[in-house]
Amino acid sequence: MENILPVAIGAAIGLIGVLFGSWFTARRHDRMWLREQKLKAGVGFNTAVTQLLDYLKETQLGDDGPGANELAIRMQEARSALYLLCADDTVDLAAALASRVWSTRPTEGRDDRRAEFRETLDLLRRFTHQLRQEIARS
Repeated sequence: MENILPVAIGAAIGLIGVLFGSWFTARRHDRMWLREQKLKAGVGFNTAVTQLLDYLKETQLGDDGPGANELAIRMQEARSALYLLCADDTVDLAAALASRVWSTRPTEGRDDRRAEFRETLDLLRRFTHQLRQEIARS
């Protein structure tokens, strides 16, 4: 009977170690998956926004590129993923950026349109910076 108690204590400590290790590994995998999904959604959103802005500027997309509707759909899909995965600050910037893209007009002509376009690009940079910080914290 005396020999069973130390063995049982040792086995219990070993079992607790295995359970803790399994929990820690699962949590690490979950964080890595979440980070990867945030990165994927962020890249998709940034790419769609940039392409849509280029389309509005008519500077880089040719006739063979995706149209505005397809780019808007891509942007909305990536934005929806960001809504599910990211913190409120990042989501708010994504919403502001999407709203801003819809109101952005081509840069030809008036100076106020150019300033509006530059403000949209600045918002894109702020969103990218915020997302980068959030991914780094994950």
